[in-house]
Amino acid sequence: MSLPAEEIAAIRANIASRKTRDLVFAGVGILCLAVALLTIAALFADMIVTGWDRFRPGFFTDFPSRRAAQAGILSAWVGSVLVMIVTAVVAVPLGVAAGVWLEEYAPKHWVTDVIEININNLAGVPSIIYGLLALGLFVYTFGLRQSVQTAGLTLALLILPVVIVATREAIRSIPQMIREAAYGLGATKWQTVKDHILPYSLPGILTGIIIGLSRAIGETAPIITIGALTFIAFLPPAPLTDIPPFINFEWLRAPFTVMPIQIFNWTSRPDSAFHQNAAAAGAILVAMTLTMNAIAIWLRYRLRKNIKW
Repeated sequence: MSLPAEEIAAIRANIASRKTRDLVFAGVGILCLAVALLTIAALFADMIVTGWDRFRPGFFTDFPSRRAAQAGILSAWVGSVLVMIVTAVVAVPLGVAAGVWLEEYAPKHWVTDVIEININNLAGVPSIIYGLLALGLFVYTFGLRQSVQTAGLTLALLILPVVIVATREAIRSIPQMIREAAYGLGATKWQTVKDHILPYSLPGILTGIIIGLSRAIGETAPIITIGALTFIAFLPPAPLTDIPPFINFEWLRAPFTVMPIQIFNWTSRPDSAFHQNAAAAGAILVAMTLTMNAIAIWLRYRLRKNIKW
């Protein structure tokens, strides 16, 4: 039975209208994306142009100085790397383990509901709150002082909710049939999680980890709160030595500074030459963050490519 010509025309007009709406929505989305990318690119280019004269080997190998032309970021980038190592070592195992437990092992009752709500809320807490918490807990209560380990633990607490939420979302994306197939072949709960759930969800987990670390490397407020130094002309002790057992943990208790603190110090000075240093350091910090994200994208692509469903 054929439809009347009027109804066919109305249906075609409705389809054309919906296609037009889709095209408009896609165009608005592309426009918003272009504005965001152009803004970031413009800011990044401005920092590079402003600090171009400072991009020299000595800028990476010299300590900060009261003379802008002789100042470098050696202590800042070394401190950032050491703090990120502590942050990753603490936050990644705890965050992934907590996400796996909540998604695969935790019983479903009001206690876990409260835990889930608080984890989601903690992901949106201002970073300065974590700094105040760390100041009272790690510095005053535990006596860890203003050290690399205190900064690493503070930033680990900051990104822990992000890692947990990312882990849970990655695990939820795994089809239930994979679990059922593993159980049908006699696998235990842990074997299913270890051999199937975690390998398949690893790309999503890795993405959450890198996003969390990218946020942590640029944080300033919690690091200032716990007492990071704004001017430091020495490096922490080396983690590796030539004396058995060849590992030195004294660097964990050493004073420190990080890239955002160094940038803050230079931008607060009236001399325009220090502003050039801050622009160069800011461009390097952005490049470090973009590199971390690029590595995450590459690893996620490789891991997904190797997964066989």
